[in-house]
Amino acid sequence: MKKAIVGLVLGAVLLVNSAFARKSETVNEKVQSAFKQEFVQAKEVNWVRTNTYFKAVFKMNDDVLTAFYTEDGEMMGVTRNLLSTELPINLQTSLKKEYNGYWVTDLFEFARPDASGYFITIENADQSITLQSNDGSNWSTYRKVKK
Repeated sequence: MKKAIVGLVLGAVLLVNSAFARKSETVNEKVQSAFKQEFVQAKEVNWVRTNTYFKAVFKMNDDVLTAFYTEDGEMMGVTRNLLSTELPINLQTSLKKEYNGYWVTDLFEFARPDASGYFITIENADQSITLQSNDGSNWSTYRKVKK
């Protein structure tokens, strides 16, 4: 179940850029109320509804965040894009050591009620690799795709 939620959040985050181009959608009262309680200072909120969840893309404290909610108003998780220099130093060191010929194409921090961590997608001429860190101390391979 946790891997499914993480996969859902990862897939949804990869579509964050498209959320800015879409018109904000209608959100039910449970979701709206839960969001307003959690993110009191949120600005420029844009909602996207899928078949299984609601996604809010918004600004708070100069960061662009994305929050995911079930139809019952339960928060599934929150993400924010990062620069590689914002990762814990051991994760930065591991990337430089183990993936020297790769470049970063996507990086975000996620937080769920029960866990938090990082996802990074790195590429070279031959493949794209998505790595995950749940504990902030090491990377594990989430997905590899040959080009």
